[in-house]
Amino acid sequence: MAEGCARKLIVQVCNAKNLMPKDGQGTASAYAIVDFDGQRRRTKTKFRDLNPEWDEQLEFVVHDKDSMASEILEINLYNDKKNGKRSTFLGKVKIGGSTFVNTGAEALVYYPLEKRSVFSQIKGELGLKVYYVDEDLPTSEAAAPPPAESLKEEEKVEEKKEDEKKEEKVEEKKEDEKKGEKAAGDEEKPKPPQEDSKPEESPAPAPPAEVENPPVAHIEKSRPVKEKKEAEKRPDLGLNELDLRSLASGRSRSACDLVHRMPFLYVRVVKAKRAKPESGSSVYAKLVIGTHSIKTKSQSDKDWDQVFTFDKEGLNSTSLEVSVWAEEKKENDQSTESCLGTVSFDLQEVPKRVPPDSPLAPQWYTLESDDSPGNDVMLAVWIGTQADEAFQEAWQSDSGGFIPETRAKVYLSPKLWYLRLTVIQTQDLQLRSHAEPKVRSPELYVKAQLGAQVFKTSRTSVGSSSSSSANPTWNEDLLFVAAEPFEPFLVVTVEDVSNGQPVGHAKVHVASIERRTDDRTDLKSRWFNLVGDENLPYTGRIHLRVCLEGGYHVLDEAAHVTSDVRASAKQLAKAPIGLLEVGIRGASNLLPVKTKDGTRGTTDAYVVAKYGPKWVRTRTILDRFNPRWNEQYTWDVYDPCTVLTIGVFDNGRYKRDEAGKPGKDVRLGKIRVRLSTLDTNWAYMNSYSLTVLLPDGAKKMGEIEIAVRFSCSSWFSLIQAYTTPMLPRMHYVRPLGPAQQDILRLTAMRIVTGRLARSEPPLGQEVVQFLLDSDTHVWSMRRSKANWFRVVGCLIRAATLARWLDGIRTWVHPPTTVLVHLLLVAVVFCPHLVLPTIFMYAFMIIVLRFRYRQRAPHSMDPRLSHVDSVVPDELDEEFDGFPTTRSPEQVRIRYDRLRALAGRAQTLLGDVAAQGERLEALFNWRDPRATGIFAVFCLFASLMFYAVPFKAFVLGTGFYYLRHPRFRDDMPSVPLNFFRRLPSLSDQTM
Repeated sequence: MAEGCARKLIVQVCNAKNLMPKDGQGTASAYAIVDFDGQRRRTKTKFRDLNPEWDEQLEFVVHDKDSMASEILEINLYNDKKNGKRSTFLGKVKIGGSTFVNTGAEALVYYPLEKRSVFSQIKGELGLKVYYVDEDLPTSEAAAPPPAESLKEEEKVEEKKEDEKKEEKVEEKKEDEKKGEKAAGDEEKPKPPQEDSKPEESPAPAPPAEVENPPVAHIEKSRPVKEKKEAEKRPDLGLNELDLRSLASGRSRSACDLVHRMPFLYVRVVKAKRAKPESGSSVYAKLVIGTHSIKTKSQSDKDWDQVFTFDKEGLNSTSLEVSVWAEEKKENDQSTESCLGTVSFDLQEVPKRVPPDSPLAPQWYTLESDDSPGNDVMLAVWIGTQADEAFQEAWQSDSGGFIPETRAKVYLSPKLWYLRLTVIQTQDLQLRSHAEPKVRSPELYVKAQLGAQVFKTSRTSVGSSSSSSANPTWNEDLLFVAAEPFEPFLVVTVEDVSNGQPVGHAKVHVASIERRTDDRTDLKSRWFNLVGDENLPYTGRIHLRVCLEGGYHVLDEAAHVTSDVRASAKQLAKAPIGLLEVGIRGASNLLPVKTKDGTRGTTDAYVVAKYGPKWVRTRTILDRFNPRWNEQYTWDVYDPCTVLTIGVFDNGRYKRDEAGKPGKDVRLGKIRVRLSTLDTNWAYMNSYSLTVLLPDGAKKMGEIEIAVRFSCSSWFSLIQAYTTPMLPRMHYVRPLGPAQQDILRLTAMRIVTGRLARSEPPLGQEVVQFLLDSDTHVWSMRRSKANWFRVVGCLIRAATLARWLDGIRTWVHPPTTVLVHLLLVAVVFCPHLVLPTIFMYAFMIIVLRFRYRQRAPHSMDPRLSHVDSVVPDELDEEFDGFPTTRSPEQVRIRYDRLRALAGRAQTLLGDVAAQGERLEALFNWRDPRATGIFAVFCLFASLMFYAVPFKAFVLGTGFYYLRHPRFRDDMPSVPLNFFRRLPSLSDQTM
């Protein structure tokens, strides 16, 4: 723990809901025992209440805040023995220390109560607020070591708890053998501590002999004191136990096991030493190898400590020459340079170094010079790979050196929240429009603004001061997207439609807004004074309810390619279920997208990969059509049904035009990999085609080679993820409308784009929008055709089955029709075998198709997207923005084409509606004769089915359907003719 600073963990036990009755009288008298870091606290007992409310605040001392993330907070609920035969168990909750938040960010979270054993009967939820507070302590108190007596006491408490656990196991075994027990959840428990036990007592006091503490299922600090001391020496990594296990297992592999190791020549130039030092002169080193010539910084103290890397495949020389130069400035601002000496290295004799070897120590080398002998330079030269720790900060020959826009970087999307503003009512409004005689009932609306987001309520009329509408009421919700760090204020303005002027405004400090994790938390509303101009400091007041919704996941990408489904609140965070490793190996056959020196084409390619909030960007390989990056990155996986997106771009931002503005990056293609299609712990190495859609058509820009591995240590967690909802709970209990979701998604995309564009170096707007698919909501004839053929593809199986049945009933292949007759008889007389046969048939089909599955991960399919069959005008329409910039004649042609397509859809919808209306016409007597005929048919059918067995009816109907063609008529059947004559509402539409 840091000197002079102490940390306290605050656990506020608020309430519980829907507890299991355990006192034999249909109720329960519940109390909670909270254990953390070897300390125990107890709440008061709430007698005879299945929904108790405590609202008690318990404090715990964090002995080692560096290891707090690995601690476990455990809360056990018990039924008080004073109101029952014994102290029975009501449930428990375990919370990992990695979810604890700082004071000010706490929120009420309801945790489901867990069972202690398989036979426990537990239900209900426990509402808690958990947060920590850092406090300053006097130096003497902070530096005081713990007394030896407390350590001995902890050892005794530990031994006692181990004995209690053994006794508990024996008691549970005895209870399982008893068959006459009323409920398996009323296991025998030792007696709880007395109610008057004080929180200030020692962390685990020894209770009296006649009262025993209820055993705690798991206390993290009940380990030996030696282990405790060792844990105190660990550095603060801010990781929980599961994260540490993932680092120790999955990430312990080589950082480049999915990519090739690329050889690089490393030169570290540290400093120089002159035989005759001269004041007023600066010294720099110059490296020459093949066509490369690089200078270090020019410094007077001769200490550079710079690292240079050269791609060994791009070198066309076998020797390295390092020279040191002295630069002296004269009175007329002219400088003269003189060489202090040169040292050469044969690349065949340079040593190799591969991590985890220690860095190569630099050495002094004597500079060879005839004019100024005796000068030395300290440097180190070795052959390494891209896994070398000096690679990221070194000067790189294949990416242009120290250009920031060409370096590899990792970006993080801002943490997004939904901000819900409920506008309830206004009072005491001072309206200027009341003074105007023409305006009798002015109309008002409320406008709220958060940054660039502006939303308005509906309009409402204001009556006279004596009427009930003098205080207008809305009760409307406005939803915003807020990104951390938050905008300073949410501005709420009341607007008067009559004169177009604001009545007044109020500012809500966003950082102080209450946060909640679900809809069970009751939010408090507040009154805010409305402020007008300088002459009107008070113009009324407005009633608002504001909160930050932490139970939602803010969608910032298209729903079908989402890569993260976690809730915004940290308290709802779950442990990762696996690890995603991606190796970006290289690209091949890239097409030139720009010209260099006006003579030849070139491409400066880099790759951006996005999964969850983490974006990675490789270094830019300059002027190569077959670049090799060989960079490997990792992500934590929280849901297997998510998508990894990888895009390839040409870097146009590292060069600026004459006005000093950077260019734009050109997209070369994009691929997607769905994690659920990957086998776990299996490395996939494949090449994917890069196809980009341009205004003149689809164009293949080359291929990219990547390696992907999805590692999962627990099959149980992976299978359990398929049974849980895709999105957090709030998306189902308080769902957002489709139109509202689209608006919020576009807003979140704009926020993420703006934040990443402000990074250094920036991630361009065109890059972020391309990976987020920000244009999926835009009308496209090509996408409409693709979706239509996808629907047709789904119906192909049904159409194939219909054609097969038609072939059976028309006796195309008589032996097959005879076999179907026999199958019909078997189904009628053995109906209990129908479902087992169907599922066994489905199982056999799935097993047989396993060997024909596609081994490579699926990616984007140009044929499925119909990029090859689209006409140029449809592509031009797809790339046209809002509002359109095309000529009126071109817009008219497209509008007529859209009208023709909509006409077909309109006719199809009308036909579908007519079939349902004809079915309703059988019962509502719209056609009296048709309904009467149907009523008589129903009567005779009812009498017939009383006499005819159902099996005989099914068998007769089947044989009649499969009758030979010579017994058939070419005209439609009688039931079909009758149904088509029924009336619909088509003749009543205008």
